[in-house]
Amino acid sequence: MKRPGSVAVALLTGAIAGLALTAPWGWPVRVAGAVAVSLVVAASEVVARSRQRPGQIPALWSRVVMSGALAAPLGWALGAVTGAGPVVAGLVMGGLAGLLGIRPYKVILGPVVGLLTGWTLSLVWADVPAAVTATCVIVAFRVLAALLFREAGVSLLAERVDAAQLPFVVPLAARTRYVGTGYVRDLAELTGGSYQGGAPDVGIVASLDDLAGPQFDPAGTDQLVREFYEHTTRFTLDIVPRWRMWVRPGYLLYRSLVARPLGQANVPMNQKETQRGIRSRIDTISGPDGAISVRGWIRSFTDTDEPIYVGIYTTYRRDGRGYVSVGFPLPQASFTATLEPRSRPGGGLVLTSRSKLDQPGHYLTYVDERGGQLTALAVHGFAEQLDVFVSDGALRAEHAFWIFGLPFLVLHYRMHRKPAS
Repeated sequence: MKRPGSVAVALLTGAIAGLALTAPWGWPVRVAGAVAVSLVVAASEVVARSRQRPGQIPALWSRVVMSGALAAPLGWALGAVTGAGPVVAGLVMGGLAGLLGIRPYKVILGPVVGLLTGWTLSLVWADVPAAVTATCVIVAFRVLAALLFREAGVSLLAERVDAAQLPFVVPLAARTRYVGTGYVRDLAELTGGSYQGGAPDVGIVASLDDLAGPQFDPAGTDQLVREFYEHTTRFTLDIVPRWRMWVRPGYLLYRSLVARPLGQANVPMNQKETQRGIRSRIDTISGPDGAISVRGWIRSFTDTDEPIYVGIYTTYRRDGRGYVSVGFPLPQASFTATLEPRSRPGGGLVLTSRSKLDQPGHYLTYVDERGGQLTALAVHGFAEQLDVFVSDGALRAEHAFWIFGLPFLVLHYRMHRKPAS
């Protein structure tokens, strides 16, 4: 189960952590610390991988060890830049751990653990380095969270398997650290397909009939809803985001540190921001026969073309049901939302991951750059539902999101048909 290079990564991570933890002392101590911590982290990786079974992620204790090692250089940087003492450093690192935990109760638990850990360390070691504080906070938080909250946030579905074994995953990754609105064009250059940017009269699905199943009869769909899905580029979009207050601080941090530098999943914060205008287009890649093989729905701000979403839309059938899978490319990875279609009263269409079936859900997938094999995690705590309907003759949509059952965002869409050329 040992992934090539995992031990080397563990050795490097441990060495950096050791240097950070022993930074206040001379070079002999720092070198010894780097060697000792790197060996501990590498040994943890080797033992955990040797005991790992198919369908499992590495043991919790090994993930705690790695988390503590990763925290050390962050704590060192915090202390070096701000001069923060153990209480402040503990509070900051605990808050960061809570935000990364995503769940609301972890968001609350993180600062509490950080504050108590930093305060306790200050009593027994007045000059405790910020790196040591950070490592202790993260380890304490991970252990306590595991004891209090037993529900698994993720689980390993498959490791190093062919894409055909995971039909609910869109196995398209970004080759660079920035995804951006040119992703489909770059993918076409890599694969040799025929690229068309802003393809006219194209939909995010070829036909709603591909989604037919026990819960969805395409024949009962309103023609305007069908037109939107099969000819998406005929419409413009207006978006009104409604964020829950409790999630806003964490999202602002994520957006600044992750979404904007990544050029992906950069949802507007409020309606004022959407007044910049939303540009919606579909870039396609076609094969030698002219059939479209890739449909990339790209939404960006009109004034700067800054990406909001870059999603690759696919459909597939399994056991007499159709599904929609939307892949969001990430550097050497992909985040996929696989949704079950359901008929809505009045001719609407619901696409949801909140299903008892085994296909719908959210999946984070690492794509091996050399062989194209996939390692996929199921992300259990995330859920979404897209409801498209006609109200008073106008096309509307509500896109709702949940984290561990708690609603945190609803995107309200208004779709208008473009004027005829």
